[in-house]
Amino acid sequence: MGEFAEQLPALVGVVVGALGSYAAVMHGERVRFRRERVVRWEERRLAAYQGYALAVKSAVSLLFRVGAHLGNDGNPHPLPPQEAAPRLGDASQARDLAWEEMLLLGSPEVVEAGRAWAEAVAAMERFVRDGTRGPGAWSALVGDQRMAREAYYAAARRDLALGPGHPGRWRPGGGL
Repeated sequence: MGEFAEQLPALVGVVVGALGSYAAVMHGERVRFRRERVVRWEERRLAAYQGYALAVKSAVSLLFRVGAHLGNDGNPHPLPPQEAAPRLGDASQARDLAWEEMLLLGSPEVVEAGRAWAEAVAAMERFVRDGTRGPGAWSALVGDQRMAREAYYAAARRDLALGPGHPGRWRPGGGL
């Protein structure tokens, strides 16, 4: 029994060391899992923000072309409203689907900015759907859309902790 008593402190030290090692590894795994989960959701949120932006921008590009057909816009590729209608329908559907992902993954600030951008685009769409000819009014709608787009990207960048980025404004003469 005396021999066992002499080795007991060493045995206790091994058990305590093993338990401590196990606890440290488990803590490290939990931290790694949480970090990976955060990264995974940030990547999904970025994809949702990007998908929504591309869907909205697709509609905007078509609207510029229809606006050019009506004499409101300087887009070099005018498109008659009747030819644009099915494409605008497809763009609207893509935007609606992207919106659902935004609602699921987006922060309240980004969702609100996305809604405001969609409203600005809807005003442009009503303008061309009505066949309105008014370059000044069209220019104001385009300006509203661009400001809403800039606000959307700013909100998304803040949510993803990215830098401020480029506002994406066009210079007179067609350059960025």
